[in-house]
Order: sequence, then C-alpha cells, then structure tokens
Amino acid sequence: MANIDQKNIRNFCIIAHIDHGKSTLADRIIEKTGLLTQREMQDQILDNMDIERERGITIKAQTVRIVYMAKDGQEYIFNLIDTPGHVDFSTEMERTLQVLDYAILVISGIDGVQVHSETIWKLLQHYQIPTFIFINKMDNIHTNKEELLSELKKRLNEQCYDFENLDDDFYENIALNNEVLLDYYLKHNTLPKEMLIEEIIKRQLFPCFFGSALKMEGIDTFLNEFTSYIKEKEYPEDFGARIFKISHDKQGNRLTHLKITGGTLKTKAQIGKDEKVDQIRIYSGNKYQLVNEVKAGDICVIKGFKNIMAGQGLGIEEEIIQPVLSPYMDYRIILPE
Repeated sequence: MANIDQKNIRNFCIIAHIDHGKSTLADRIIEKTGLLTQREMQDQILDNMDIERERGITIKAQTVRIVYMAKDGQEYIFNLIDTPGHVDFSTEMERTLQVLDYAILVISGIDGVQVHSETIWKLLQHYQIPTFIFINKMDNIHTNKEELLSELKKRLNEQCYDFENLDDDFYENIALNNEVLLDYYLKHNTLPKEMLIEEIIKRQLFPCFFGSALKMEGIDTFLNEFTSYIKEKEYPEDFGARIFKISHDKQGNRLTHLKITGGTLKTKAQIGKDEKVDQIRIYSGNKYQLVNEVKAGDICVIKGFKNIMAGQGLGIEEEIIQPVLSPYMDYRIILPE
C-alpha cells in the first residue's frame, strides 16, 4: 500500500436511508477488494459495536482503507466511510460529507426514493459532492428498472441516467446539457468519457447502476465503472486539514478524525500554540496502523489534539463549517454531586 501513488487515493461514503442496503453494499465492496473473506465478514470491521449488530443499524461513521485493482490495471486506495442511515444520527452523517471526493447514494429498488433520501440529496447538493447512485434489491420480482429511473429523475434530478445502457439515446440526451456537449455530439455522434467525467464532477450528471448487494449482483460492474469515472483531485502545497469527527479509543485517548486538504502532516508537528501530533493512525474499521506522515487527499486519525473540535479547519482551512441539519431538541444529563 505504501508504494501506491498518493494521487490515486479516493475518499467516498456510502449513504442511504435506513434499510436500503447501505452497509451490505459496503461489506460487498470490501469483499471484492480481497481485504476480507465472506466468512470473515461475519465479524464486520464496519458496524462493530454491539448495539449496531443488535439493532442492525449504523450509529457511528467509520472508515475502512482498502486497495482496489480496476479493470484497467490501475490500483486505487479507497477510504470508504460507512455513515449512519437513521435520521436520528444525521449529524454524524453530515459531518462526513465535508471531507468526501465522491458519494454513493443507495436507493432500495423495493421502497424507492424516501423522504430522508431527498434530505440526503439536498445535503449532497449543499456540499457539492459528485454522486453515483446504486439502486439496490433489484433481485425482487416487483422491481421495475424503468419506473425506478423515472422516479429518480422526478424526485432527485433529471440528469440521473442508466450507465449500464450507453446507447445513442443516452449520448443524445446528455448532449442537451450544454452547448459544448451538443456541439461535440453533432460532429462525432458520441461523447468522450472525459466530458462525462467533467459533467459528473460539476453535478450535472448522476450515473445510476442497478443490482443486489445481498446476492452480489452488479457489484463488479459498479466498481469497474465507478473507478473509470472518478478523477484525480488537485490539492495546494500549503498545509490544510478538515476535522469531521472526534472519538476516543479503548484507552480513553482523544482521537481527531480529519482529511488532509493540502500539504503534509507529520508526527510531532506543532499545530497552533497548544496542539501537537503525538500519533498518526490510519484506520480500517477498529484496527489501525501507525504512520509518520500523511499527504493531501488522505484521511487519518490524530492522537494528541486536546481542544480541536469537529467541523473545525486547520492551516489554510480557517473557516468553521456549521452543519445544515440540527437536532429538534438539545439535552444534557446533570449528575447529583
């Protein structure tokens, strides 16, 4: 993993309304990378809290670092972040959006677009995150591909397209997005992949794929196409980082989860007047490895920060991002003396 070019790191989350198959899809992607066997997945590295397994839901956002070999032979480092789907934990999900390169929105082929799915879609729009859509549970006999795609266009965005069927109508419809695409299409009767990638980045095009995560259907196709439509992101040389989560390990150490948005961060580095980097950890579920430095584009966990909070920026990231969603009620427990 150390020999893989830093420019091939991609940070993405799988996001969905509860029970749409988000965590199952995450498990299948992990299996496909060869990180764990199906038998080992019974002891998930995602959803590893007892209460998460008992209730069958994701409560806390968690990162797993995997290496994926694309069909063109290119190796990618994926920092896959599994986020809560339940509306009660939406704040945990929203903080994760601040550090993503791409998002995968999972829609159930049985239930279709739910109200919370639309809320998630608005958040993705707010943070301007390029989004791929995986329509899950297509093994159910009552699912209809055309009806589901029509619903996506109506309730999410007109630019949701089936990327498993790139026929003449596909290119003709996308060419209507703007004059540049239309001019190219009229001359060549097609559109190059580079143009499609730019439309995805600008959130003017949303690739849709269909399958069943439970039965491992459509996962290979999705992963191969996903990697072929993502683009290298450029970062500044000056140091910057965005904090998206604060947690504690079993020893009680305070852990700061962040994405490096510029330059390099090394152990023993001094941040501001009072903060020092004691350790840099790269997590995969509840396991981690120690590294001496991380570069722009990567996600890591810092041990040593004492007063830095979620949503805060470091270095060139001076702005504090306030969440869009807020809880209906705030409460605290006051213990007797």
